[in-house]
Amino acid sequence: MAREVDQLLRVIFQGRRKTGRLDLEAVEMAIRSAMHRAGAAALSELLEFPAPTNAQRTVACACGQLAGYRELRCKPVLTAVGPVPVSRPYYLCPHCHTGQFPVDVELDIERTEFSPGVRRMQALVGQQVPFDSGREQLKVLAGLEVTTKSVERTAETIGGDIAQQEQQQIQRAVQLDLPLPVGPPIPILYVQMDGTGVPVVKQETLGRQGKIAGQPAHTREAKLGCVFTQSTWDQEGFAIRDPDSTTYTGAIETAVEFGKRIYREALKRGWRWAKKKVVIGDGAEWIWNLVAEHFPEAIQIVDLYHARQHLWEVARQLYPQEKNQQKTWMKIHQKRLLDKGKIEKLVRALRAIETTNLPMAEKIRAEADYFARNAERMRYPKFRRQHLFVGSGVIEAGCKTVIGSRLKQSGMFWTVRGANAILTLRCSHLNGRFEDYWEGRRAAQAA
Repeated sequence: MAREVDQLLRVIFQGRRKTGRLDLEAVEMAIRSAMHRAGAAALSELLEFPAPTNAQRTVACACGQLAGYRELRCKPVLTAVGPVPVSRPYYLCPHCHTGQFPVDVELDIERTEFSPGVRRMQALVGQQVPFDSGREQLKVLAGLEVTTKSVERTAETIGGDIAQQEQQQIQRAVQLDLPLPVGPPIPILYVQMDGTGVPVVKQETLGRQGKIAGQPAHTREAKLGCVFTQSTWDQEGFAIRDPDSTTYTGAIETAVEFGKRIYREALKRGWRWAKKKVVIGDGAEWIWNLVAEHFPEAIQIVDLYHARQHLWEVARQLYPQEKNQQKTWMKIHQKRLLDKGKIEKLVRALRAIETTNLPMAEKIRAEADYFARNAERMRYPKFRRQHLFVGSGVIEAGCKTVIGSRLKQSGMFWTVRGANAILTLRCSHLNGRFEDYWEGRRAAQAA
């Protein structure tokens, strides 16, 4: 190893003496390549396992019988320092004819041509950028040659594995068998939920109605939830989110399934120990159904921005071509009624609007019902006196950064399985739990 590096340096210095200059980038890349080759040579020796002794010539088989040693077999594995051959014992069961490599299990390279370190890199880039960009990053940053498809498969496999573990935790949470976090009481803990469409391949939307009547769906809704804490507020009384306190969870799944998911995340973050519990969302019925089932004790708040959007919809119905009239109407109804939490008066004002335009009348009636249904969730002055957030900006931003920036780029079409795997992987990374997954794998291999 030292000899190869020494020879390389000698060539570099000779070239510098001849030309009088040094191409630093070329030199550092050459040294990295040499170090990789030297490391691969050393690793090859470590991964050359001997034939077992007479006392180790059999291992247990899954069928309940014993598999016997047959021979040493070699397979190439791409490691963080480059391709390395792994020579290890092969065992074959004479009863069920199943072969196995115990060393592969020990090294965590069973049924894969990539080392744990390389798979970790592929998963990391795969959750962050398009798979082909991830391939390029691995080549430039790590000096590793992999295919775009291998980045995709590895990232989705690891994301799927994390998702499977999370499903087990979700079931334990539902059965009240999840270990509860121990720590100081949390002053205020928030849960926010929302949904956003993810472009999917055709077979994932068969039989699904699109947003436009008579048109097929082109997306599936990914539901995203976040949990964060608040300990203080600014001099004007506005809430301040605790830095780095936000964690995410999400998937393309039914509202019932997502309810269990966000409930598990809230429990994990200390929901039961929070002094004040708050759920913020828009007026979507599925959100408040989940709140009633999983978070009935929480303070419920409809995002003020969404409430204002509903009011603007009424203004546009009343004055479709008159912007100034829309603004004048909004000043009266938003500033005097909505923002002051006088929802009953607002509902009466909306229901008092008379029009002979039946479609307009139906839309205004629907908006009035929206405000009536969510009246207690719109007591904004009351919430602000408690220094609480009244907007869902955190989850709105999360839909863009967690989902949109990775799953909704131009030309992307996902299977539900693939999208969920990458979304799970992305949440794991953003939540700071990606390393916990790998620590768990290492512990499992050592057990």
